[in-house]
Amino acid sequence: MRPQPLIAVSDVEKSSAWYQRVLGAVSAHGGPEYERLNVDGALVLQLHNLDVGHHHGTFGDPAHPLGNGVLVWFETDDLPAAAARARGAGATVEKDIHLNPNAEHDELWLRDLDGYLVVLSSVGPNDQPGQAD
Repeated sequence: MRPQPLIAVSDVEKSSAWYQRVLGAVSAHGGPEYERLNVDGALVLQLHNLDVGHHHGTFGDPAHPLGNGVLVWFETDDLPAAAARARGAGATVEKDIHLNPNAEHDELWLRDLDGYLVVLSSVGPNDQPGQAD
């Protein structure tokens, strides 16, 4: 099974540009309603406009803030490079690079344009490839 996370955002194109820069991702779809972002050919994140329903209805209640209670986690082989990209994108840093003693890896905690908490983590000694703790 492969995860295919999807988050509702207020502006797909702006969020796509932000995530592309922070993650080193590329667009695999594009447009104002929906986006697929790939890293090294693998889908890592889908973005969907909060106000667009299509066949499935809307994903969230516009009366509630986006990002509340949601953490989007990405494991990277090069956390310093990812941190530099995030800073270059003007990302809001919630918690700078620090050691997570439970997972035994380093993490950088950010906020995206809609308030989602985004964690970039290194690979720890107990992590299996493709699994974050």
